[in-house]
Amino acid sequence: MSQWDLSELVSNPQDPSFSSQIKQVQTLARSFEKLKNKLHPTMSHKTFLKIISDMETLSEKMNMLGGYASLQYAANTQSDTATSLVTKMNKLGADISNQTLFFDLWWKQKIDQKNAQRLAEKSKDLAGYLMHKRLFAKYSLSEPEERIINTLDVTGISALIKLYDKITNGFKYTVTLNKKQKTMTREQLTTLVKSGDAKARKAAYRTLLTKYSDNKGVIGEIYQNIVLNWKNEGIQIRGYPSPISMRNIGNDVDDKTVNALLDTCQKNKGTFHKFFRQKAKILHLKKLQRYDLYAPLPTTASTTLSSRSKPKKGAAAAAQKNYSYDTAVCLVIESISQFSQTLGDFARKVFEQNHVDSLPRAGKRDGAFCSTISPDITPFVLINYTKKLRDVFTLAHELGHAIHSQAAQNHSILVQEAPLPLAETASTFSELLLYDKLSTGLSDTQKKGLLYEKIDDLYATIMRQSFFTLFEIDAHKQIGDGTTTEDISDTYMSNLKTQFGNSVSLSDDFAIEWSCIPHFYHSPFYCYAYSFGNLLALSLFQRYKKEGRDFVPAYIEILAAGGTTKPELLLRQYGLDIGSTRFWQAGFDYVDSQLSELCKIN
Repeated sequence: MSQWDLSELVSNPQDPSFSSQIKQVQTLARSFEKLKNKLHPTMSHKTFLKIISDMETLSEKMNMLGGYASLQYAANTQSDTATSLVTKMNKLGADISNQTLFFDLWWKQKIDQKNAQRLAEKSKDLAGYLMHKRLFAKYSLSEPEERIINTLDVTGISALIKLYDKITNGFKYTVTLNKKQKTMTREQLTTLVKSGDAKARKAAYRTLLTKYSDNKGVIGEIYQNIVLNWKNEGIQIRGYPSPISMRNIGNDVDDKTVNALLDTCQKNKGTFHKFFRQKAKILHLKKLQRYDLYAPLPTTASTTLSSRSKPKKGAAAAAQKNYSYDTAVCLVIESISQFSQTLGDFARKVFEQNHVDSLPRAGKRDGAFCSTISPDITPFVLINYTKKLRDVFTLAHELGHAIHSQAAQNHSILVQEAPLPLAETASTFSELLLYDKLSTGLSDTQKKGLLYEKIDDLYATIMRQSFFTLFEIDAHKQIGDGTTTEDISDTYMSNLKTQFGNSVSLSDDFAIEWSCIPHFYHSPFYCYAYSFGNLLALSLFQRYKKEGRDFVPAYIEILAAGGTTKPELLLRQYGLDIGSTRFWQAGFDYVDSQLSELCKIN
């Protein structure tokens, strides 16, 4: 297990060199401000590129400071020192943003299309990025107004998000198991949700949901204010057509593409209804309870074997066995390296540079993420490793993000990161490579365990995420019209009933589950990116299985594009029309094939 080394970013915030880094950023910002008088539509492309270069340098320096603060905070959200540092860096970021705002607004609003096109074309891989920014012209305000918004954000929505994290990451969960009380972190509780003991699963969910229900007054109020901030700024002030359009435009994807994705997910909910009914049979239940949604295979697989076979534990073994951290690292790196040695080397580099924080502990942020600071710095990965198979796949997922960033590291910091929907492609593809490796050479009984776990994950990352987004669409409208936390919970419950149909029995305590989802608070409408990335990765993976090694260069090219090209245009080069429901349906056809295989084995 490991904790990351952040000294490449900042050696010590108490060291004089840290103050020097801050002063350097402030000096660069003041120098950049002086360029304001040089802005003119007919400027030479050489002058324009020098301005862009200065912006890149400033962005990298600021990212190192802000990245250090956010990573320290993620490692210990209960630290007053880390909290204070985040606030300080948010304030610095807002100041820098205000000082450089003039260029952004000039580019969006004050240069004519002909000269904008001329300068963009000379900017190489930044051309698409620069022209995309001009789409925001009609949603941009005057410079004084934008400065006010940047300044107020520090004590506004950013402060609300930090408050939510502070409260929820400080929760301690006391769960009763076998008449004994145990205090757990959320990560430990989440592991218990996948316990083979039905009573333990129910106790874990009830403990989690009760904690959020007991605090629903404050965390519900935080959510409503975040949503109102999103609406007030985005729609009333800037004029975006809808709350989700703000995310779509920022992601550089068309509303049509996202609508096609969500429509296809809704139409295919029956696929997972079939899985849940099959799962109930495997678990010897008349009907699956929501508490049992992620229940593992029974430890004996006698129901999966022929009458001539002896009962085995092979079907459940892969899903329930413990994997040491070192074993997980080796499995993930090997699975990626077998596909591409180049990408495998990228994955290995993250560990060699000690850029992974894997150790669960009190106060540490829940879940997992990958943070890219700069093209010149290997990404950082946070996970909470508890030795379960899902953690191995989580590690593969986050390393996929790190690989994606490194594949695009030859681009400017302004376009290294892919638009959000594409950003989930490499992460999901890496999980598929791991699955492929683990399933090779297994008996049917053993493969059943992996298939069972895999379809669970496909539900969680495709269907669940798309319905999260559908809930957000409804919740944002509801809050905008005026509502209560109880009403939001009713809306969420209605969403669950539509999602599960009659395949899963729901209890009323799940109505508050929406408040447990950090993405709703941190990044409204983020969740459809998981559905997008997973279905896209399934499509790409099927191409790989069909074309073999010949597919590898094309895949690396897609990753290496980073954020230089609009997703629809980039993927069209490889014969993928993501604006079509037919494309997304192909992903569900793969899910159907996996379910059919599971049913045959069963």
